[in-house]
Amino acid sequence: MRIRLGTRESALAMWQADTVAYQLRLAGHEVELVPITSEGDRVLDTPLPLMGGKGVFTKALDDALLAGTIDIAVHSHKDIPTESVPGLTIGAVMEREDPRDALVVRKDLDFLSREDGLIATGSPRRAGQWLHRHPHHHTTDLRGNVPTRLRKLRESDWDGAIFALAGLKRLGMEHHVAQVLDWMLPAPAQGAVAVACRNGDAPVMEALSGLHHPQTAACVRAERAYLNRLNGGCSAPVGALAEFVDGRIVLKGNILSLDGRDRYDIETEGSSDDPEAVGIEAAERILELGAGWLLGS
Repeated sequence: MRIRLGTRESALAMWQADTVAYQLRLAGHEVELVPITSEGDRVLDTPLPLMGGKGVFTKALDDALLAGTIDIAVHSHKDIPTESVPGLTIGAVMEREDPRDALVVRKDLDFLSREDGLIATGSPRRAGQWLHRHPHHHTTDLRGNVPTRLRKLRESDWDGAIFALAGLKRLGMEHHVAQVLDWMLPAPAQGAVAVACRNGDAPVMEALSGLHHPQTAACVRAERAYLNRLNGGCSAPVGALAEFVDGRIVLKGNILSLDGRDRYDIETEGSSDDPEAVGIEAAERILELGAGWLLGS
C-alpha cells in the first residue's frame, strides 16, 4: 500500500515523520513524505496565544488530509487542539518518550540562587510554573524549532531556556540538558506522537494499527480530556500528566496564573477503561477548588 505522509519540516517533525515512515515500511508499505509548512512555522515573532493557539501547527496538515493530498499526518500530540476536526481522527498514538521538561542554560546554574534570573520560553504553562518556584525571576518569549531556540539562547543574555526533554532526546541533543525539571508538570500529551488520518479510511487505519501504543493513548486521552473540560489551550498555564499505577490511571493536574503567584493542584485516579472520565473528574475537582477564574470561567 502506498501512503502519503504529511509532516512539518522542522528537524523534530522530520524525525517523527521518519520514525513513522520506517515502521510503516517495515510492515511492507510504500511511504512518500510530503513536507507542509504551517502558519506556526512561518510566523516566529508572535507569541502562540496571539496566533490562535496550537492549531497554527496542525491546520495546514489537516487541510491537506481533508483535501486528499496526503493520507496521514504526523504531529507532536500536544500540538493538536482538543476539539476534533470533522472528518479526521487519530489513527495511532505511538509509545511516549519522557514527557518531562528540561532546563538548558547559557553558562551555568548559578543564577538559580539569584533574584534576577531570566528564563526564555514561549509556553505560559512553563513560565507560570517557573515563576511559582522562582518568584523573583523573569521570563521572556522564545519561539522557533529546537536548533533555533538553542542558537538564540547561546546568542542572548538569558540565563536559560526550557525545552521538552523528549525533543532534545529525539534529536540527539540531550547533552544540552543542565537540569531535568521533575517538579514541572508537562503539557497534556507532551512526549507523544500522533498520526492523524481521515475518518473511514479503513486501509490506512489498518496500516496504522501496528504503531498504536494503548497505554500511551489512554494516558493522553485522560490528559486531553482534562484540558478540554477546562477549555484550556496555549494561553492557559495548564499542566497534566497521567500514568499507569497498578493497572489504574493516576492523573496529576494544575492550573496557574501567568505570573505564577496563584496555583491550584489536583490528583485523581480511575479505571484505565475510561480515561476520559479520569480527566473530566480531575478538571471538575480543580474547578470546585476555585481555579476557574484563572481560565476566565
